[in-house]
Amino acid sequence: MRRAMLRFMKSAGRWAWPVSLTVILAACVLTRSIWFPTTRDGVRRIIAEFRQDAAGDISERPVEPAGADSSGHDHAIHAGQDKETCPKLSDEVLRNIGLTKDTVHPIRLQSFRKSITVPAVVVEQPGRTRVQVATPMTGAITHVHAVEGEAVQPGTLLFQIRLTHEDLVKAQTNFVKTVGDLEIEENEIARLRKIPDSGAVAGRLLLEREYAKEKLTALLTAQHESLRLHGLSDSQVAHISKTRRLLSDLQMFTPSSDDHSDDEIRLTRQPLSPATFNVDVGHHHKSAADQKNVTTAPLILQKLNVQKGQSVDAGETLCFLTDLRHLYIEGMAFESDIHVLRQASQRGWKVSAVFDGMDEASSRIDELEIAWLANEIDAVRRTLHFYVALPNRILHERQRGARRYVDWMYFSGQRLQIHVPVEEWPNRIVLPVDAVAREGAEYFVFKQNGNHFDRISVHAEYRDRYSVVIASDGTLRPGDFVAMKGAYQMHMALKNNALNAPDPHAGHIH
Repeated sequence: MRRAMLRFMKSAGRWAWPVSLTVILAACVLTRSIWFPTTRDGVRRIIAEFRQDAAGDISERPVEPAGADSSGHDHAIHAGQDKETCPKLSDEVLRNIGLTKDTVHPIRLQSFRKSITVPAVVVEQPGRTRVQVATPMTGAITHVHAVEGEAVQPGTLLFQIRLTHEDLVKAQTNFVKTVGDLEIEENEIARLRKIPDSGAVAGRLLLEREYAKEKLTALLTAQHESLRLHGLSDSQVAHISKTRRLLSDLQMFTPSSDDHSDDEIRLTRQPLSPATFNVDVGHHHKSAADQKNVTTAPLILQKLNVQKGQSVDAGETLCFLTDLRHLYIEGMAFESDIHVLRQASQRGWKVSAVFDGMDEASSRIDELEIAWLANEIDAVRRTLHFYVALPNRILHERQRGARRYVDWMYFSGQRLQIHVPVEEWPNRIVLPVDAVAREGAEYFVFKQNGNHFDRISVHAEYRDRYSVVIASDGTLRPGDFVAMKGAYQMHMALKNNALNAPDPHAGHIH
């Protein structure tokens, strides 16, 4: 019995190590998802600590390392090499892929906002963008100073109208007659007061004249208000009272969305300024800041409805002007996205707009604010409309003789897309999509190392049409200089160079 037990123990001792090793290996395989990512990230951080970064001119030729052979190859760097270097690119290739000094930037951590895309269109601001110019009186057009499509400044002359309004002529005539009668009464009262007191007759006449003066004063006030209802201002009524001449011609000037000092009707004897000249009209003086704003923010004569010699009735529209300085972007979101819009509006998150068919520099606008959300659902499209303020700017100006024409950057009717944030990720490395090359499940960026670039494999957490979010796991660090364009082209150049490289230098690129 004892011998059998000893034989069993010797046999178990021979199999103990193989069985234990098998159990350990099986446990490692089963728990790979737990320990492998941590181990991999640790190895990457250790490797990244030994990398040396230096910002240099990418257009300079690589400096050959010491100890290189006649072909410029350093055999000392074969052992332990953990990254690949982009081959030397010519100036023509660099220009073709758009890689310059200005497109190599240092990495920084920032917050990334995941967003949804909503279709939108540029629209006018109601009550602000479109300005209607109408005549307050009946008359005939004697002169048109501006042409359709021209840029006109606020306060400049647009039309001259010969007044034929019978009620206005009669009202002015009665007003002038009352002014004259009142002056006669005042002169008579002054004369009677100089006569020595000669009894009750003189006192009774003076009292009657004073009563007559009060009646004329009340009538003159009523006639003054009647002229104001016809469209005349207080200063113009005072001018008629002073000169005793009727207003026969009407001047229509370009109104302003912000300044209403030029809205009154002008007399023809005041200095005229055609719409093509940037000169202030009338007795209203503007500051230097106002003059500068007027010069840089003209209105466009969008539609002209009248011509010289045409008769117009009171209230008839003469032209339409457009003020394109401030527009709206009208977004059309589905009902399921209402909570997303409300969240972005309540948190003050900025939205981005992307225009189709525009150059790359101006196709995307960031940091736009949501102005307001509609309080009803479109019954036909089943969408919720919301509005984003869009500041505009002048893209181009040209002069044709004495006339000025302006092209604005944005205008109503343009189609675009709005990116509304739905989630915020702090402390992320965010790169343009052109800065990251993708091949299968791998993502690569090109990090500047002296006067060349190293291809670095990175972990991409998120990718859309415009940006790629890189995990901040130590592979890339804030301050590393990375090529922001041409990553895919450099990746293909590196790949082709590696395929064509002869042995024994396969995998190493000159």
